[in-house]
Amino acid sequence: MKHEQWSSRAAFLLAAVGSAVGLGNIWRFPYVAGENGGGAFVLIYIGFVFLIGVPVLVAELTIGRKSGQSPINAIVEVAKESAANKKWKFLGWLGTFGGGLGLLSFYSVIAGWVMAYVLKAMMGMFDTIDKAGTHDILGAHMADGGTMLMWHLAFIACTVYIVGKGINAGLEKAVTFLMPILFLLLLVLLGYSMATANFGQAVDYLFTPDFSKIDGEVVLNALGQALFSLSVTVGTMLAYGAYLPKDVNIVRSAGLIAAADTGVALISGLAIFPLVFAYGLQPTAGPSLIFEVLPVAFGQMPGGAVLGPAFFILLTIAALTSSISLLEPAVSFFEERKDMNRWKSAIFGGAIAFAVGTLTVFSNNEWADFYPLAFLGIETIQGDAATFFKINDFAVSNLIMPLGGLGIALFAGWAVNRELLRKEMALPERGIFEIWHVLIKYVAPVALIAILYQGLS
Repeated sequence: MKHEQWSSRAAFLLAAVGSAVGLGNIWRFPYVAGENGGGAFVLIYIGFVFLIGVPVLVAELTIGRKSGQSPINAIVEVAKESAANKKWKFLGWLGTFGGGLGLLSFYSVIAGWVMAYVLKAMMGMFDTIDKAGTHDILGAHMADGGTMLMWHLAFIACTVYIVGKGINAGLEKAVTFLMPILFLLLLVLLGYSMATANFGQAVDYLFTPDFSKIDGEVVLNALGQALFSLSVTVGTMLAYGAYLPKDVNIVRSAGLIAAADTGVALISGLAIFPLVFAYGLQPTAGPSLIFEVLPVAFGQMPGGAVLGPAFFILLTIAALTSSISLLEPAVSFFEERKDMNRWKSAIFGGAIAFAVGTLTVFSNNEWADFYPLAFLGIETIQGDAATFFKINDFAVSNLIMPLGGLGIALFAGWAVNRELLRKEMALPERGIFEIWHVLIKYVAPVALIAILYQGLS
């Protein structure tokens, strides 16, 4: 079947940036940077975005546009044109269901926490609160399986509604409305942070490299964050590329997406860390930075009653623009079946993500002491209890995403006809295309094998 196309290059860029700019930038990047030493990590992260992330992004957009089909059928079609082994289609299945829906299943649960925190902030629950108080609030929320399930369902329902309306009436309209609000709220928070006495400390922390803190694990964490942040390896950019008009320059667009995505991550760090430092909090607080540390700052600062809700609204928007892109690959595949229209496809895909996500919900309360892999002697993973949530998180982040990225790099670099890709990119043989081909054929696979090895070790 023939899919809709983006109505303009600007619409595509907003959608692609919206996909990339999610919780990975605003929630994950600041605490990962904090845990890995700040400035030196940031420098390596930026290098990996453009050396590894962008080449993989270009490959996915090119393959998607060449075929004009869902990620699964795109891989099949391009492999056929290149006389490559048809078994490469496993990449489409891996990205669409293992990466896209797999990630969405627990991403939407965390996004549900964020939506709940908008309401908590508006109700003044963080006023004059301390760290123990925020810890209790988060603990109470996670212990209530029914409430968590309700917010999980609410977020999935929003995602399904937008995707069900189609590319132009759904995804385009949503990102055209939401992305400017996201940027505005982020700049307002940055402006507030710049006015604090600790902004200079945050700048030093993020941009003054201390290479004594760099080891192999930090380097691989930077590479993993670069791929996670750009929304590659999960089928999203293959799907978005399929809707891309032929007159849009893929390489230039990929560069703009990466630059905008990286810019949001850095601005988020500059907006968040001054607040952390100003109130004597720790930048190495890990995932609890957003839910336990920042509410203390919002509860104590002047204007916190406004900035607190604004910040969690910002996070909700970022999560939503990413979640619609995670659902889209599966929807585009279902839609290509004769008996599935757009709405049926969106509801079916959303139902799968919701059902799997319930395992994550109850892993935090009723099933917290149930370890599904205990019969194999596995009760912990990376030091955490091996609940459904941890298993899903580990499988997607440490196995499926790097394996998918490795597969795309090998497919584009070794299996697909080089001339087919060059013509789709509309580039001369020498110059940018040649550099890209070396990166995707040799550099990216080595880096992704290293991430995969780290994930398994």
